Amino acid sequence: MSGDEAAGRSDGRRVRWEQHNTQRRQLILEAAVAVLESSPPGAEIHVRQIAERAGVGRPVVYRYFADRADLDRAVQAYVLDMLRDSVAAEASLSGTVEQIIRRIVGGYVGWAAAHPALHRVAEQDRPARGQVGGLEVVVKQIVDLVAELFTAAMELLHVELTDDDVATLDPLIFGFVGQVFGAVRRWLWRAERRPSADLLADALARAIWFEIAGLAADRGVHLDPEMPLDELLLNALAE
Repeated sequence: MSGDEAAGRSDGRRVRWEQHNTQRRQLILEAAVAVLESSPPGAEIHVRQIAERAGVGRPVVYRYFADRADLDRAVQAYVLDMLRDSVAAEASLSGTVEQIIRRIVGGYVGWAAAHPALHRVAEQDRPARGQVGGLEVVVKQIVDLVAELFTAAMELLHVELTDDDVATLDPLIFGFVGQVFGAVRRWLWRAERRPSADLLADALARAIWFEIAGLAADRGVHLDPEMPLDELLLNALAE
């Protein structure tokens, strides 16, 4: 066997081993999520339960995670990815501004209602002052996306933003997004979750819509709640 052939076989084995490790790690994370969702609120989760759910021995778990803290961080990151993907899936710009807001807010509220135990995991490990925690990172990513869309829309609508407007935009939108996260957090911890998830999403979306419409009106722009966003922008471009 030539050196190249031996190297090729070695590379192939390494790739297969890496794929195996990735799949096994994924299996353990999925098992951890399943245990969390099937356990009573506040119950202590043991590595043994996760290992049994994954169909592996407890020592196998520690081949993929340095210690329990490392496993907990990986589970939280996995859950945050689930949350982020759920919201991003609803973030298309089709429909009216009000419909877009309702879709994005509804995606988050629906995910939280379906996965309250995972939402609690997303909130864990709150940072010290001046630092950013896992859930806050997701909020910041959503804020950045909304800020970019808002700025682009204002430019297309020929609305001139002052330096003060631009400086205010980030904390302002953070407030919009933060109020949704805060309201859902409060709702999830209530003994009886009322109103329903759909009614809560409707109320939050309407509140955000009125805030955005009011800001636009303050800049001389009237947002028609019945007009699709693409039509609104096309009309602005034609002016």
